[in-house]
Amino acid sequence: MVTRILGVSGSLRAGSYNTSLLRAAQGLVGPDVVFEVATLHGIPLYDGDLEQREGLPAAVTALKDRIAASDGVLLATPEYNNGIPGVFKNAIDWLSRPPSDSARIFGGRAFAVIGTSPGGFGTILAQNAWLPVLRTLGVRYWAGGRLMVSRAHQVFDESGGIRDEALRAQIQEFVAGFAAFAGAD
Repeated sequence: MVTRILGVSGSLRAGSYNTSLLRAAQGLVGPDVVFEVATLHGIPLYDGDLEQREGLPAAVTALKDRIAASDGVLLATPEYNNGIPGVFKNAIDWLSRPPSDSARIFGGRAFAVIGTSPGGFGTILAQNAWLPVLRTLGVRYWAGGRLMVSRAHQVFDESGGIRDEALRAQIQEFVAGFAAFAGAD
């Protein structure tokens, strides 16, 4: 059986370390895992009036469909001012709309959080801040390990590749564990 993982990067930056982390993970999965990467480009600021007037934006609907087609979702979160980046939380707020469809996207679906930052503490505070949000959404959270990559500017090369073999092995182990969790539904 093939397990489908969707990695969602919480950064819009073209040279995003978190998108690079997901691309590295994508290249380290086994043959029984399909790993796709998504970004938040095109998702506007949440506006209830816009939702009522026009419905869900196309970028939101497309991401919802990709999540619904996955067995598990891996959120790659930056850490801004010791918390969740606004653009990432905004996307999750859109994805939970309308409330009647939230369970299809989140309910019981395997989720995990990883992240990288240039600082020395990785993304520990942002990852912790995601826990009440994910609990509220009713996901099946995988706490089988933590992946917090600090000093990202030293870990990734100019093209987003990983320089450190120990980190590559850590990513591979983390993703394999999460894929097993996500596929055990």
